[in-house]
Order: sequence, then structure tokens, then C-alpha cells
Amino acid sequence: MPAGKFIRASEIKREHMDWGELGWLSRPAMTNAKNLVVIEVTLKPGAGHDFHQHPAQEEAIYVIAGEIEQWLENKKQVLRPGDCVFIPPGVVHASFNTGDQPATLLVTLGPVVGEAGYEVVEVGTKAPWNSLRPGS
Repeated sequence: MPAGKFIRASEIKREHMDWGELGWLSRPAMTNAKNLVVIEVTLKPGAGHDFHQHPAQEEAIYVIAGEIEQWLENKKQVLRPGDCVFIPPGVVHASFNTGDQPATLLVTLGPVVGEAGYEVVEVGTKAPWNSLRPGS
């Protein structure tokens, strides 16, 4: 087993989405990780990752910068830098940037699922999730 791996900023794979960006800090293809997937997530102002779940993964979201409206099932809270949320497997959740600047999050999921390391089921277009947040 390797002793670990240093990852330079220039080596981080960035994936652009309509709502922001994923910066992959650790996943199987990069680090041979078995238990953790770590992502730097940037949410554009007014945008967010709509309601979804990770059936077999726990998740922790830590706010580094900005302000987000964080949903856990049908409950929401505003999270600011230094705040965190823990999400058990299968729990529907969503994160929306409510500020006028990009929001930066550190997201950790585990265990690793599949080759990508990350499993997501989008449910934002289904009831009741599509009616919880008017205008989104």
C-alpha cells in the first residue's frame, strides 16, 4: 500500500456544472482511496445542487466561504463559514448559494462507491422535493 500522496493545486481535476464547480481532491482514480471522497465545491451566486441523495454514503459539508441555504429532507438552515452539516446515507438534501459571491464548501463522502467514488441520485424534479423551494 502506498504511503500517501501529495496533491498540488495544479493537479486537481475540475468539473464544471451549471450550478458551480467540483474540484476533486481525493477519489479512487487519483489516490486509490477506499473510504473517503473529498471535493472542493463552488456554488455560483443564486445557484445550487438541487435535492439529491447518496444511497450508500455518509456526507459532511463544511462551509469555507459564502452563505448557503442547506436542506436536510424538508428542513433548512442558513450555513456560513465554519458551519457544517452531517448527512446520513439515503437522506435527501440540497445546497443553494443565497449570497452574491461564490460559496466554497469542503465535502467529504464515505465510503467510496464505484470507480468514480461518488454515487448520487437526483430527486429535485420529483414530489415532494420539487415543491419545497419555490422558484428553483
